Amino acid sequence: MPKIKTHKATAKRFRRTGANKLMRRAAGQDHFNARESGNITRGKRRDKPAHKTNVRAIRELTPHA
Repeated sequence: MPKIKTHKATAKRFRRTGANKLMRRAAGQDHFNARESGNITRGKRRDKPAHKTNVRAIRELTPHA
């Protein structure tokens, strides 16, 4: 059985924490941010946990990340 290659695009978008949780970046940070409130702007700077329905697929695509 050949080794599974890491899907590089997925590996760049997600990272694993010490508690083995998968974290992702918040969406919508590119432009049109002046109209957002300060709370939303600060929230976009923080990483968010990946949704539980996607975790299995992400782990299969990035076995070593």
